[in-house]
Amino acid sequence: MSDLLLIADHASNHVPGDIDLDIDPVLLNQHMAIDIGVAPLGRLLCERLGMDGIFGPVSRLVIDLNREEDAAGLIPTESDGFSIPGNALLTAEGRHARIEHFWRPYHAGIARRIADARPRLIVSLHSFTPRLSTRPQEQRPWQVGVLYNQDDRAAIVGIAALRAAGIETGDNEPYSGKVLNATMNLHAEANGIAYLGLEVRQDLIGDDAGVAQWGDRLAPVIARVADSFRS
Repeated sequence: MSDLLLIADHASNHVPGDIDLDIDPVLLNQHMAIDIGVAPLGRLLCERLGMDGIFGPVSRLVIDLNREEDAAGLIPTESDGFSIPGNALLTAEGRHARIEHFWRPYHAGIARRIADARPRLIVSLHSFTPRLSTRPQEQRPWQVGVLYNQDDRAAIVGIAALRAAGIETGDNEPYSGKVLNATMNLHAEANGIAYLGLEVRQDLIGDDAGVAQWGDRLAPVIARVADSFRS
């Protein structure tokens, strides 16, 4: 079992057959449903670095695995200006069932993995859209963002390594880890485990060539951060 662990909460756009979101299926291939490019990039990084990987099994439109269990946006009723009618009709019983079926087993699995073999470093991998449909005038120029909350040990090393590699890097951009950091708060910060939260711009990893290129660019950065936490 590796002492490095990669977690990709939004790696899938899968919607189980018994769940009707009542949306245009085209949306399932867009950023509101899945972190584009994260699944192939995450698997490539795991292969390159000998990391273990945990990949979220369902679309964030089914349930957002990177939210607290009681968060208002856990089961979204809208995303980037698009309504999710099927979720808006969900009863309290239906919400509870979805949490029991997806959120709790996913996080219990992460907790078991950490209890079985405490990682030296956790890598949290996400991707972000260059611009939101609801705010098209706002550009997101960063190639990679590093997110963190209270524990910035790995973030400091990671930001420096990314910038030294010539990568345009956001420091808690385009999102702040002090706001959106649920999985790392629960499994890394609460356990005192260093973590590197990476957000890669999705247009850079939207095809095989981009995944290969960014695997080459990010693997040495992750290795540099991991080496800084060797005992």
